[in-house]
Amino acid sequence: MKVLVLGAGGIGGYFGGRLAEKGVDVTFLVRERRYKQLQERGLRVQSIHGDIHLPSPQIIMSGEEAGPFDVVLLSNKAYTLADSIESIAPYVGEQTVVIPLLNGIAHMELLWERFGKERVLGGLCFIETTLNTEGDVVQTSGIHDTVFGEWEGGRSERVDRIEQVFSGALNTIRASDHIQQEAWHKYLFITTFSGITTLMNSAAGPIRETPYGLELTRQLAEEVASVMRALEAPILPDIVEKQMAGFQKQGAAMKSSMLRDMEKGLPVEGDHLQGYLLERAEKLGLSTPMLKVVYNNLKVYEQKREASK
Repeated sequence: MKVLVLGAGGIGGYFGGRLAEKGVDVTFLVRERRYKQLQERGLRVQSIHGDIHLPSPQIIMSGEEAGPFDVVLLSNKAYTLADSIESIAPYVGEQTVVIPLLNGIAHMELLWERFGKERVLGGLCFIETTLNTEGDVVQTSGIHDTVFGEWEGGRSERVDRIEQVFSGALNTIRASDHIQQEAWHKYLFITTFSGITTLMNSAAGPIRETPYGLELTRQLAEEVASVMRALEAPILPDIVEKQMAGFQKQGAAMKSSMLRDMEKGLPVEGDHLQGYLLERAEKLGLSTPMLKVVYNNLKVYEQKREASK
């Protein structure tokens, strides 16, 4: 099975590296700067689950002849989705399966439109990771999970085949019979967690220790869940309670990837996550004051970032 991983950053570098470490035929599709970096240093991962060093990973840049591939893993940020779709298009054949590991839901329709619903599985991941100044992947969380499955539910021969090939890698890889529900649950979690950490400019621990930290986090989660229910998303009735319990168990130093991006002065996925839900909430006439505050904070950040260029 030939696997193409779009990007070799925190997500693609880690999960693609684990697959390559296992012996899966993995190629990374990267930009010129990352291409040169990987040529010089190889792919290096520093992880609490064990380090990886691939001295000569298989790498290509957009436009190079390769493929088609059996599986394409998308690990890009949502704000690069349009370019990412065009980058992988030459490598998607009739039997190729695209698995997005992006946060949110909005990207699914764009992928369906470009490649056809039959070629796109649902997918998500749980991990805390970043790149250091040398371009090495640094992975610090106990959780390093990949989940995928047929969007409409159930199992299929292709899902079973992919799970069999991917199994044995040194991270958790799991096929789901209910990937749509799991994707919405992840969307609820990441929208709340990225929202509250960027709003408070803080990791989880200090937020929990402030007088109203947990109350405000819950209020945001309830608002997000109310929009999702209005959209008839298949979320569980008690999902907010479950996620709040999980938030209280997280490590004190745990940060959202969005907060880490802000700390580095990078773009953020506010429009794809919080903005997508706000747009639909307004059309439905729903009140979402906390979500508006979070989104406005992200837009202020973007304005300052643009002004500083």
